[in-house]
Amino acid sequence: MIRALFTAALLLAAPVRAEIAIQEVTSPGGIKAWLVEDHNIPFTALELQFKGGSSLEAPDKRGVVNLMTATLEEGAGEMDSKAFAEARDALAAGISFDSGADSVGVSAKFLTENRDQAIELMRAALVNPRFDQDAVDRVREQVLSNLRANEKDPGTLASEKFDALAFGDHPYATTGDGTIETVTKLTRDDVVAAHKAALARDRVFVAASGDITAEELGKLLDRLLGDLPATGAPQPDTAPWLLPPGVTVVDFPTPQSTVFFGQLGIPRDDPDFFPAFILNEVIGGGRFTARLMTEVREKRGLTYGIGTYLVNMEHADMLLGQFSASNDKVAEAIKVVQQEWGRLVSEGVTPEELETTKTYLTGSYPLRFDGNGPIASILVGMQMDGMPIDYVTTRNAKIEAVTAEDIKRVAARLFKPEALQFVVVGQPEGM
Repeated sequence: MIRALFTAALLLAAPVRAEIAIQEVTSPGGIKAWLVEDHNIPFTALELQFKGGSSLEAPDKRGVVNLMTATLEEGAGEMDSKAFAEARDALAAGISFDSGADSVGVSAKFLTENRDQAIELMRAALVNPRFDQDAVDRVREQVLSNLRANEKDPGTLASEKFDALAFGDHPYATTGDGTIETVTKLTRDDVVAAHKAALARDRVFVAASGDITAEELGKLLDRLLGDLPATGAPQPDTAPWLLPPGVTVVDFPTPQSTVFFGQLGIPRDDPDFFPAFILNEVIGGGRFTARLMTEVREKRGLTYGIGTYLVNMEHADMLLGQFSASNDKVAEAIKVVQQEWGRLVSEGVTPEELETTKTYLTGSYPLRFDGNGPIASILVGMQMDGMPIDYVTTRNAKIEAVTAEDIKRVAARLFKPEALQFVVVGQPEGM
């Protein structure tokens, strides 16, 4: 789970086109969506996110939402998997499904002339999937193959161990892909039940961008989603944070260890979030001038790359990092990370660091919205994160408003070197 979140965390730091007109649309049936109209090209991108994802699963059903989501395109209504694929290709449409710890996602891209047919195809998959036994069995074997491969992947092992230490018996503690044992036992009835639990109107967020009006989108949404269940399974409780400080080594025969490290983070709606956002960029953001890149890679040559991320999930908030290093360099690299964590608290951020980081974060911001697909994806993510609709116009001002005093206060509040846990998968020397 944690590995997938690094990509999501980068989206938060990614730039966004600032001058963009977002409309809030409510369908005749009451379904809400955000829309950016762009009639220059006869093409629309549509994004759906159903809140819940694999966090809805019972312990003995881990992996069922992933299996269900991967089987949605394996036939719907009167179409088997082959017919469904042929229909999608004939429309030159892109329709894909995915799942994560907190959501089930649906992405679609279609030409205006094929809009109605594309929506009917999506509707069939969402409302009337076949879940043929042979399709369930075929997809299950693909999942099991991936799980067997993951048993030999140090990054996956590190992520899974970190999750287990952090979250106890919460669904976040185990991978949403499931285990070989749980996935093997899943039945078609389990998949059908997961579909009803996860895909419901009470948890859907919608965004669209492109050649479509608000009125057209409203009618489209009622047709697409109106026949889904009104409510789904209850959402899980807030995840406990049980991560102990220290170093945990998972023995794995490899010349290079993979290291995941982290501590408790900060909620997305916390008043101190933007100072924390800047602090993360200073210490371990995506630039080569980040402190950890400078100290761990450039000065000492201990790793090829290292990064940190503020990760905000629906039921947990984390400050995470990762790197890989040869076994003889892992102990030193961990020591440097701990030192830099503490130095950020004791010395703070220089005026030059604060200014250049603000300039980077605000200056790159307008570049992200460079197409209908990215626009729709980020808009639906904003809704999932509870951001206001005017976020794209207020975000830079909130970054600029952060002061040196804010940085010092939040560094002391957030960065806890004594709380860091390092999960090392490999055979590190001297540990």
